Amino acid sequence: MKLLIFASVLGLCLADYTDPHCGGKQVIVHLFEWKWTDIALECERYLSKKGYCGVQVSPANEHVMVTSPPRPWWERYQPVSYKLHSRSGTEAEFTDMVSRCKAVGVRIYVDVIINHMAGLGRTGTGTGGSSFDSTNYNFPGVPYVREHFNPYCKLNNYGDPNQVRNCYLVDLTDLDQGNEYVRNSIAGFLNKLTDLGVAGYRLDAAKHMWPRDLTAIQQKLKDLPEGGRPFFFMEVIDQGGEPIKTQEYTPNGYVTEFRYCIKLREGINDFGRLGQAVDYGWGMTDSGHALVFVDNHDNQRGHGGGGDLLTHKNPQNYKLAVAFMLANDYGFTRVMSSFSFSNSDQGPPHNGDFSTMDVTINADGKGCGNGWVCEHRWPSIANMVAFRNAVAGTTKGNYYATNGELAFSRGNKGFFAMSKSGQMDKTLQTGLPAGQYCDLITDCARKITVDGSGNAHIVLNSNDNPVVAFIVGGPTTGGSTGNTGGNTGGNTGSGGSQPDVTTASAPAPTSAAGFARTVILIEKQTAPGQDLFIRGGLDHDRHAGCSQDAATSQCSIPIHHRSPGTGNHFAKVNAWSKGDNYLDWYGAESGQGSYQGQIAQGTPAVWTTNGASHAGHTDLNTYGDHYWMVDVDMDCSKTDNGWFELKAVVNGQWEGDMPTSSGCTGVNDSPPGTTNNHWARCGMLNVFHFSSSTCEYKALS
Repeated sequence: MKLLIFASVLGLCLADYTDPHCGGKQVIVHLFEWKWTDIALECERYLSKKGYCGVQVSPANEHVMVTSPPRPWWERYQPVSYKLHSRSGTEAEFTDMVSRCKAVGVRIYVDVIINHMAGLGRTGTGTGGSSFDSTNYNFPGVPYVREHFNPYCKLNNYGDPNQVRNCYLVDLTDLDQGNEYVRNSIAGFLNKLTDLGVAGYRLDAAKHMWPRDLTAIQQKLKDLPEGGRPFFFMEVIDQGGEPIKTQEYTPNGYVTEFRYCIKLREGINDFGRLGQAVDYGWGMTDSGHALVFVDNHDNQRGHGGGGDLLTHKNPQNYKLAVAFMLANDYGFTRVMSSFSFSNSDQGPPHNGDFSTMDVTINADGKGCGNGWVCEHRWPSIANMVAFRNAVAGTTKGNYYATNGELAFSRGNKGFFAMSKSGQMDKTLQTGLPAGQYCDLITDCARKITVDGSGNAHIVLNSNDNPVVAFIVGGPTTGGSTGNTGGNTGGNTGSGGSQPDVTTASAPAPTSAAGFARTVILIEKQTAPGQDLFIRGGLDHDRHAGCSQDAATSQCSIPIHHRSPGTGNHFAKVNAWSKGDNYLDWYGAESGQGSYQGQIAQGTPAVWTTNGASHAGHTDLNTYGDHYWMVDVDMDCSKTDNGWFELKAVVNGQWEGDMPTSSGCTGVNDSPPGTTNNHWARCGMLNVFHFSSSTCEYKALS
């Protein structure tokens, strides 16, 4: 009995630090060395639309400023204090970034250095103005003094776990995490970040700290403001030749699985080897605790387990490797976003004063300028995020591989294929229902027909996009994988893209004043654990006074939620409805409720059925299962002559653009404009189908 109780408690502990708090989305991106202001923009204009879960950001705290070599990237990994003032920006800019990204459903995970402070022999002033003298172990910005560090010993034997964890990694002043003052100082730093809305942490050099000390620090941490423990992933370089194993750290959260980088490089050289990309004979981490990637900021430079790995410098093979990683059924995935470099010390693109340059977006939206690579925008990577989100929880099937071609299904939810040469012409079993599917990679420029036997003729003929991927319930027309435009984003009629702030003019709404009950039903069969939200209001291109602030925007519409019921089935929608006071285009509102740490992605809908004996039954649904319902009182005076627009969002993915033909019944007049969104009537029951123009308007009794 004691063993069972212990196992149960341990299971709860494991779960505490493995939730990334992003509504089931499956991919984070490391925007290496980006400024906070640029990250905030990228969350709003791109990452939220593509379905990215979150961003790993570079260390946020004060660090040394190294003049020789001039301002290398690694100066960020030599802390001076825990002040939030780094090369990426000020505390105010950091706070603004976290808030803006969270508002559009993108979480922030901070790379934190708690193993050490600056290296021996360094003195001066840090990026936040704090003085320090590492030779004398004096860091008044914390403050830390000699008693807070381990006695000096040089780390030169990775076969000795005591040396690895107690000695000085490349002469960096090694903190004693067993010291209670040090533990409290670190916990205070992390708790401040948590209070600001940070969802989790990458622990740099976790292998060089004792797991028991990390556990003691974690126990001092607050829950997130919306509930739940912070997400943790530990940097543990375990390639099988040393005594320290990743499994020692899995009780503390996810761990970095560096062996996967090697396996992916080998597999892209010979597709026949990709079937063994996950090799537990190598001691690789279980999928539920493995954070996986093709490369990271260290090993792409030959450091930290680096070597013969794939990076953006070999773009064709790199596209294949990242696409495979996102299609495969192993681990929690991280995409790298780099800057160009010619030597391993080189810092980020910089101005004449060595301040970091702005990230500029290329006109086609598929890459960046000013020396930034932006692999996370390459279509065969960015559009695979939707695939990874859609097939979560399924395993591979219908596996086909040769030296240069590979394909497999993910359950009955998705199918993926790729070719080393960019050429493929093969009929394959997909395991999917019959129908026509859009290729996510090409934004539906390529379509695939699955016949009644589940077979499809897969054709690839492009080195630029050597990958095809399609999903059940995905887009039926172009654009659903998000706007790929430049700095200004898109508009509400472009594949669910968020609207620009505009000063365009249009006739003022003339509907009768006052609130009227308005119901929306959207038919969409989702995967278990997925939820549907709507976003909408007035078109930002057609109306003046529009902004991202729902409370002041002239294009958001005030609403009051009606509770659809009580009990477990309605718990999520009731929690997410609190503080959701407007229908707008921008995800969760400030102060909107959360459910078990999950942030709303818009105005929440509840799954309904017309079956009287089933949970989710409502008399408003006379159609069948899988109709998601929003039931609100809406201010019709804020609509466009009684009309408003909307789109659904599932698992961070917008539904596709609606064809321009109406296909709707139940009203005598027409919408006041033509866009690619659903048009709905205030004060009526509006019935839609996901990514379809067919709809129905009915009077509410």
